[in-house]
Amino acid sequence: MNGPVFHGDDKARSYRAFVTLVANSDYVPGAEALVRSLKRTRTDADIVVMHTDRDGAGVAGLAALGARTPYIGLLPTSEAFNAAHARDRLHAAAPFTKGEKPGFHSPLYNFAKLRLWQLLDYRQVVFIDADAIVLQNIDRLFDYPEFSAAPNVYESLADFHRLNSGVFTACPSQARFEDMLARLDQPGIFWRRTDQTFLESYFPNWHGLPVFDNMLQYVWLNLPELWKWEDIRILHYQYEKPWQDHAKADSLRVLIDLWKAHASDGPVPDLSDLPPPPGRA
Repeated sequence: MNGPVFHGDDKARSYRAFVTLVANSDYVPGAEALVRSLKRTRTDADIVVMHTDRDGAGVAGLAALGARTPYIGLLPTSEAFNAAHARDRLHAAAPFTKGEKPGFHSPLYNFAKLRLWQLLDYRQVVFIDADAIVLQNIDRLFDYPEFSAAPNVYESLADFHRLNSGVFTACPSQARFEDMLARLDQPGIFWRRTDQTFLESYFPNWHGLPVFDNMLQYVWLNLPELWKWEDIRILHYQYEKPWQDHAKADSLRVLIDLWKAHASDGPVPDLSDLPPPPGRA
């Protein structure tokens, strides 16, 4: 099965990599901010941006930032699978009631992140969604086993029972990828939260990362007692994105301004100087 395609003399510089996915051009601003934030941590790991832009023009800026930018195709899933997980059909069957996904979000593209198991240049990878920024060095995550992920905490303690696939650890393996693909696409299958539900099923005994390694932005609104800036290592803008106009922008302004600082060449604020969330002194 075709895997990621690297171009020219773009060779791996490390046996470890941080990996993200740009499923369409609307996620490029997020990926650029993520890459910039990772480089600010002085990591010595490679940074890889998998993408679906066949000629690579849309990710040229990411390559200029020092990221490896392999082209990937969507997974070779069946027509029935694709129809079941198309945006309108999936959102009708499993509507988002807690937040609003942007119009450019396509659920079917989420499964393409499984291609990272085909990044055979690397022994260990850490996947980070392109709508996240890294606030402190996280190289220690390479020491966690496959498969480690943080809980999907953003509303209540009940969230600790589910993982969030915005950050996880993996060990590339073509055999593993092929086994995952065989398990993914079966007659009548429906993954309610796409890759997240699949990975939770495939790795039922997943290892837990601290919630601070994938702090979801809604914690700022719903669980302010969990929020401590000095502990947060990855900030994940689930649902509404910080580069778009949206209804929650005012209540998330501190987080959006922090993202904008990381998306630019300018200085970023010290975490100790940032205000606490509303409702917590």
